[in-house]
Amino acid sequence: MSDLDFSGRHVVVTGAATGVGAALLDLLAELGGPGVTVLDVKEPTGPHKTFLRTDLSDRAAIAAAAASIDGPIDALVNNAGVADTLPPNVVFRVNVLAPLHLTEALLPQLGDGAAVVSTASIAGMRWRERLPQILELLALEDWDARLEWFAGRELGIDTYAFTKEVIQVWTMRLARDLMQRGVRINSVCPAPIDTPLLPDFRQTMGDAGIDFVLANGGGRPVTPREVASVLAWLASPASSYVSGQNVNIDAGFEAAMTTNQLDFSTYRRS
Repeated sequence: MSDLDFSGRHVVVTGAATGVGAALLDLLAELGGPGVTVLDVKEPTGPHKTFLRTDLSDRAAIAAAAASIDGPIDALVNNAGVADTLPPNVVFRVNVLAPLHLTEALLPQLGDGAAVVSTASIAGMRWRERLPQILELLALEDWDARLEWFAGRELGIDTYAFTKEVIQVWTMRLARDLMQRGVRINSVCPAPIDTPLLPDFRQTMGDAGIDFVLANGGGRPVTPREVASVLAWLASPASSYVSGQNVNIDAGFEAAMTTNQLDFSTYRRS
């Protein structure tokens, strides 16, 4: 049996109605058609076994969904996310509180060899600038305490990017403890993706920023299938010794930036 064979495996996916999540459902079906449980506000059209209509901005809805998921879970994919076209507290709840609290709720069902994978973003690459604040936030355990910490706080960065910084740091921070249970945790950090959310990101981040990343990366947006392929690999036994990693899917953009190969004089804010 291939390490990428998902036959008989139970995978939980959030945000699978469109975009990356929808591509992941198709890919998982091709890899063995596992029993996929989907949490989303909209029912997906792709292959899945169970759909739990869930408002991922609502603590009670997340708790109810988690309580209704039976049996062992082989992989949890925290994929749902929203852009800054929504209010900051909604972005924070969906992009940060939902994956943190859903993972905590389902952890007892994640056994030896299970995996947690989250969809972050290269928008979170500057997490080192806010590491003390992020660690302070992650030290809190209660939904309300975390929300209170965020409310009205000036972070020096837009809410969406901050939420993706948090997911990257959370991934690294949790890796050691989870490995003691035999559970791996990783994230993927794509460049702009060709999904229905791309116009929202152009609206909030500006065309100049999006186009600069694309021009200095792969020359085009990442496809949902390309992101789904890395998610599936990280959720499978094929990546059995990989944990605590934030895997860029950006055609080398951050690598070029880190090694001073980008000409920022060509970047003009709109």
